[in-house]
Amino acid sequence: MTDLWSTPADVPLDCLIVGGGPAGLTAALYLARFERRFMIADAGDSRASWIPTSHNVPVFAEGVSGKEILARQREHVARYGGRVVHGTVTALHKAEGSFVARITRADANVPIEVRARRVLLATGADDVEPNFPDLPDAVRRGLVRYCPICDGYEARGRRIGVIGHGDRGLGEAVFVARTYSRDVTLLTLGRDLDLDADGSARVAKHGIKIVRDPVIDLDVEADRISVLRTACGAEHRFEVLYSALGLKIRSELAVALGADHDGTGALNVDEHNRTTVPGLYAAGGVVRGLDQIVVAMGHGAVAATDIHNRCELPTEEEVDGGAAKPGA
Repeated sequence: MTDLWSTPADVPLDCLIVGGGPAGLTAALYLARFERRFMIADAGDSRASWIPTSHNVPVFAEGVSGKEILARQREHVARYGGRVVHGTVTALHKAEGSFVARITRADANVPIEVRARRVLLATGADDVEPNFPDLPDAVRRGLVRYCPICDGYEARGRRIGVIGHGDRGLGEAVFVARTYSRDVTLLTLGRDLDLDADGSARVAKHGIKIVRDPVIDLDVEADRISVLRTACGAEHRFEVLYSALGLKIRSELAVALGADHDGTGALNVDEHNRTTVPGLYAAGGVVRGLDQIVVAMGHGAVAATDIHNRCELPTEEEVDGGAAKPGA
């Protein structure tokens, strides 16, 4: 990798990667091996770090924690001289054919400005937390799971509660019921759930129970919530709880630049993971689509390769969205 720190400060980076999760670190590995000048700005709050064990990451047959994945990825990037600035990108704008990012560092009071010809946003998302009494951050603390695709297999046949409402909540309850367990309860935590004929038919088909009352008390055993008490005085016991309350997409930087996105804020990208803003790429949980570690890694690899192939092209030429040929 070209020495980032020996190059004059007024020469922009080839790429600034915003976010040090699976997507950003995969992109960093590729760019390092392409010998490109890049920097990773990482706020240190990757959602992947919440994962106790995932069995959906190929090669790790016995499962691997999110923290171990991140640690291994950081060590891998470091072998090629990849550098990480521990801080938050608080502003991003375009100027004179490049991007200018303001980074508030964790180890300094004075923010720094970084110029880069291209930017890859790998900022991810946060789960909307359930409003449990006297129990903040239940998902972040691992008391409630958030990905039945990742670990639903290990919960098969168990008594499962799904926290959610609306189409998203019902959809996840149906997914869990038809895939992993016939004992599924949808908990709306007091929110309305108006079922049309199709929704009622899906509930009946999969034997899903619905609890509409708010939760007023609960019991925690080890690393899980075992009992929920509702306002009507009923107790509900579960072996596994999943939250399906949605995500807060961390796409503010891209949206401020005018990047196209869906109603949730998830960014729309093309087959090269380019956003609609020339020179701005996105990968991982901030992108519309399947929210999985291996998908995020794939996004990072695709974006980094396209960034490398287009490094000698001015970003203004990217308006047409045309793909560059390898080695261009």
